[in-house]
Amino acid sequence: MNATQATGDKIAPVRPAPPKGWRLLTTALSNRKVGIMLIFGFASGLPYVLLLATLYAWLGEAKVDLETMGVFSLIGLAYAFKFLWSPLVDRIHLPLIGHLGRRRSWLVPIQILLATSFIILSQLDPLTSLGLFSLLAGLGAFASATQDIVIDAWRVVVADEEATLEILSAVYQLGYRIAALAGGALALIMAERVGWANVYLGFGIAMLVPLGASLLAPDTPRPVETRDVAVIPAGELSFKIRFLAMGAVGLAWAWALVTVITFMVQSLGAAPDARPDSGAFIKTMGPIIVVATVILPAIVAALLNHWRREGRFVQGADAPIRGAGQQFVQHAYGALLLPLAEIIGRLGWAAILALGIILSYRFTDGVWGPFALPFYLQELKYTNDEVAIASKFFGVGMTMAGIALGAVSFATLGRMITLILGALVAALSNLLYADLALGGAGLDVFGRYSGFYSLTSLFGADERFSRLLLAITGENLAGGLAGAAFVAYLSTITSKQFSAVQYALLSSLTFLVGSLGRGALGGMIEAQGYTHVFFLTTQLGMIAVVLCVIEAIRVRRRGAAD
Repeated sequence: MNATQATGDKIAPVRPAPPKGWRLLTTALSNRKVGIMLIFGFASGLPYVLLLATLYAWLGEAKVDLETMGVFSLIGLAYAFKFLWSPLVDRIHLPLIGHLGRRRSWLVPIQILLATSFIILSQLDPLTSLGLFSLLAGLGAFASATQDIVIDAWRVVVADEEATLEILSAVYQLGYRIAALAGGALALIMAERVGWANVYLGFGIAMLVPLGASLLAPDTPRPVETRDVAVIPAGELSFKIRFLAMGAVGLAWAWALVTVITFMVQSLGAAPDARPDSGAFIKTMGPIIVVATVILPAIVAALLNHWRREGRFVQGADAPIRGAGQQFVQHAYGALLLPLAEIIGRLGWAAILALGIILSYRFTDGVWGPFALPFYLQELKYTNDEVAIASKFFGVGMTMAGIALGAVSFATLGRMITLILGALVAALSNLLYADLALGGAGLDVFGRYSGFYSLTSLFGADERFSRLLLAITGENLAGGLAGAAFVAYLSTITSKQFSAVQYALLSSLTFLVGSLGRGALGGMIEAQGYTHVFFLTTQLGMIAVVLCVIEAIRVRRRGAAD
């Protein structure tokens, strides 16, 4: 039987096998969701590159020092703490525009807020109005992080057998990199001719364009599980335990957030010789912040799972929830701790491994990202046009090629091999920049004997410019592959039941260590040079490689056991 099969006295249709390999790729490209995902990737990537990359070229041109840039880059912590308000995005119906849908009703005002923040930012002088400038940039980062929550949740829920999570993740990265091209190369070229103020004004207007995709995107229904309940069922943890757990975790998160914001305000509001020591702050407070925001909540969630399994501190009968205070605690518990407990309960001890991968995987390129343009422009003395061509036009093309390699690797080598490969090449690619900072002797040997320099000379590039192109080729190919692999990994360990909260929580952790590290990186570069930083990030990147190998072994053994 090829079209039907017998089922007792009835004939039931045989469900066709889902597409695989190259057929999966070609089928996905004709899917509406894939096209919208491409635009969403652009909408997500443009604010990020404008706020945490291109903006530092503007600051460098305005003669803002590297240490101040490092402190300024703490606005990136909006991405690290976005899980704190992800439950609001997942549950609250916005007034007046709630009829647009669960996700669209958030995307529309967020994208308007982003556009407005860039337009106002364009009217300020970063050197004389640094406080207000940083405030608006922080507001833009908050709006951008919130947009990411919505888009990430949308991607996880709408994925199907044709538009798979892996394909949607790769397409998202493609749109993201196109935005990097626009917000990077185009911005640099335009700034050379019309100035940075007009550049940010233009991109503020451009941020209104994704509104069309937001209005056309198929929305996702609100599951019954996310609605407030009036009772705590019998067999579930008591309200007292929920209250104590949320109190402990909430205080830890609040302390970490207030500590970082206080340090940032004190640093940006003080003269350079009177500001707090960022290196000492990161060295002493950084590990404590990680414990407060990651380790402590994970321990609390694991303890709650243990008590529930053992039947300790649970309700003997249904317990009604009375009053606004109890409703708030119940809502916070269900929105923040319950999703965390679910993923830890599902992964078991492997949750520790997953957290380690998430914290370390993108550290190699994430921590020094805001200093890339100052490195090219102020340290190596390349022009805006040269950097635009090399780092943005050419570099984004290489990143897209890396993403394409990731998609092919998913279909041929599998998810875990791709994850390991991405971590390895991302770490090693930092050695290319270390060599570039030292003069590029190693790059020159490879470029001359491989024919790369001869090829680029056909387009008018001299060896100095070709050296930059070669370093960017290796780093961006690695970054594209690693980015596609990592987004797919996060998506596959996220539960659809808690898609918005879990993905926001996991993805935000990738920004936490890098954002904290940037605060001290400017001073480290000024004291020890760029080369030291590149060697350091390479060594730290190998931690992710080891963890990914262990995770691959675990997944393979679990598959064999199943």
